[in-house]
Amino acid sequence: MAGLALLRGDRQADRVVPPSGYTATLTSFTAGAMAFLAVFAIALSLAAGRLAERWAAALTNTATVRISAPQDQLDVQTQIVLDVLAQTTGIASARALTDDDQRALLAPWFGADLPLDALPLPRLIEVVEDGTGYDAEGLRLRLAAEAPGAMLDDHTRWRRPLATAAERLRLLGLLSVVLIGTAMAAMIALAANAALAANAQVIRVLRLVGAKDSYIARAFVRRFTLRAFVGAGVGALAGLVGVMLLPAADTAGAFLTGLGFQGLGWLWPFVLPPAGAVIAFLATRMAAMRRLRSMQ
Repeated sequence: MAGLALLRGDRQADRVVPPSGYTATLTSFTAGAMAFLAVFAIALSLAAGRLAERWAAALTNTATVRISAPQDQLDVQTQIVLDVLAQTTGIASARALTDDDQRALLAPWFGADLPLDALPLPRLIEVVEDGTGYDAEGLRLRLAAEAPGAMLDDHTRWRRPLATAAERLRLLGLLSVVLIGTAMAAMIALAANAALAANAQVIRVLRLVGAKDSYIARAFVRRFTLRAFVGAGVGALAGLVGVMLLPAADTAGAFLTGLGFQGLGWLWPFVLPPAGAVIAFLATRMAAMRRLRSMQ
């Protein structure tokens, strides 16, 4: 009922609030700008979180053995390591990377024409776990005894920072949205205070004829709530279009893969206009009631 009354309004009460002017422009612009920024804050934080999770997931069930040995011992130690890995419980497969594989790994940093023959690169062995896990410390000790040039990297030092980064990015995204909403509430409250001050004489006359403060405040709340809803809707739509125009993965490269929304995440921009209206409703009502009490 309160929502219908807010939408229906009161023509007599609406005359208290100026239909145009800098307060109307300020409210609409603030709501639109904040909704626009919120769209990108949510989109970028979700995308960064997905990217960190994807990196961490890719490293979860894999490990790498790096063999640094003289050239005449490299093949022998590689075969020894492969035999050890084949006998280790918890390891599903192990594969020595070829020169082409290593060239593909280094191409993003050094280019596709990297002369591997002229570089003393270690031999890399890709290890895939079977899901049950393996004794990493025991495997390190056995490799140290049988293949002194081999070193096991189970990617723990890579997984932990990535997981931490994902959580912090989500927290920063949430904090950004909260700050945006707080700034929006403050600006709308200032605009409502300015409108109330500009209509001080009209408010006094309304009080003389018996109008209650709740009646007067309702007019301001309705007008500013609707302005914020429309402004936030325009800003959210502009932000959504901006996200859709971000470079695609095939043109931006792997680092930018996944920027924007995915799946149900596309619904987030449509939540912003109602959220902006709720923020405007609460901010305007509090500002109006406080201002009206001070004018008594």
